[in-house]
Amino acid sequence: MAYPSMGEAHRRITDYLNKFCDAVSYQDVASLAQLFSFSSNSPSLLSLADALNFFQDANRLIKQSDKFSQFGEILAPLFRSLQSYRLGNLVEAYHAFEKFANAFIQEFRNWESAWALEALYVIAYEIRVLAERADRELSSNGKSPEKLKGAGSFLMKVFGVLAGKGPKRVGALYVTCQLFKIYFKLGTVHLCRSVIRSIETARIFDFEEFPRRDKVTYMYYTGRLEVFNENFPAADHKLSYALTHCNPLREANIRMILKYLIPVKLSLGILPKTCLLEKYNLLEYNDVVKALKRGDLRLLRHALQEHEDQFLRSGVYLVLEKLELQVYQRLVKKIYFIQKQKDPSKAHQLKLEVIVKALKWLEMDMDLDEVECIMTILIYKNLVKGYFAHKSKVVVLSKQDPFPKLNGKPVNS
Repeated sequence: MAYPSMGEAHRRITDYLNKFCDAVSYQDVASLAQLFSFSSNSPSLLSLADALNFFQDANRLIKQSDKFSQFGEILAPLFRSLQSYRLGNLVEAYHAFEKFANAFIQEFRNWESAWALEALYVIAYEIRVLAERADRELSSNGKSPEKLKGAGSFLMKVFGVLAGKGPKRVGALYVTCQLFKIYFKLGTVHLCRSVIRSIETARIFDFEEFPRRDKVTYMYYTGRLEVFNENFPAADHKLSYALTHCNPLREANIRMILKYLIPVKLSLGILPKTCLLEKYNLLEYNDVVKALKRGDLRLLRHALQEHEDQFLRSGVYLVLEKLELQVYQRLVKKIYFIQKQKDPSKAHQLKLEVIVKALKWLEMDMDLDEVECIMTILIYKNLVKGYFAHKSKVVVLSKQDPFPKLNGKPVNS
């Protein structure tokens, strides 16, 4: 990198200090937020970093002026962080950024209005991203990654500052979403519960007063939590909310929501259209949907095997694996309809050996005892209404609604 002259370096640093002080003085949050956005790699911040690394005594400039020195505890660590960031020393950059962020929070507490919320959002985002990069640096050097956990602790402190009765409370949901991203990344999703309780039970919060962007992100992550808990009606509600309110131009975000909403809908017996899967490049679900429509157990297992890594990473593999019962239900239903066409008077009597033959045709080798066990589960789960005639190895289906609706919603044919 080419360093500036001493005079140019002095000018750049002073210019930044003036911009910071003016932004605070005039409550110009847009300008203030830009000054903290390391990850943007903006030319102005990079040139400032070069100036700081060349000048080496920015603290003297801060102390020389009362205008600057009143914010010295914020600016000094911010400059150190930017210097380290520019040199690629991400762990040092994180340490200094955390000191800056704590100093900024102390100042933020003293401001009565919520004018600086957008700047606080940038800090919350930057500390998470910087922590992730610092942890990668630590891991590559054989050290224990711990900065993302530290960023989570800092953001909990920020949440506490915002969770009051004043106008700053609308910022709590953005910080919550940043916490969710950290907890999901660290695999500590149980830590989400305390924050969720604060948002959903505290009387100081009205969910509808939060910005739409934050509500969508919140519902996406809490919907994913409900998927992990196998609470599919709640997951359906939350993820559907996220999808409905998501900016239609944000196709990548819509795809992320659908990646979890589709398995939830499938679990509830609702199948997506092929055009939806094609539009959002979710073709890994294509054969899963076909298997459900056809009652083709072989196709379902093939689809799960083919996309196993993808489904495991998303955390939906077990959800999709449990669709086997619906596939069995669909297969039995198809056999029932075929028999009904041949002999309506005996359509409700299904011989187990017929089901065994259908499974063998699908290259699924099962004996009568295994099929009887499956039918028992289907009846127990209320996917099939009927009973066994054990001596004759026949399932006697109910003449009224032998294949009940799934969770109050019909299985699409």
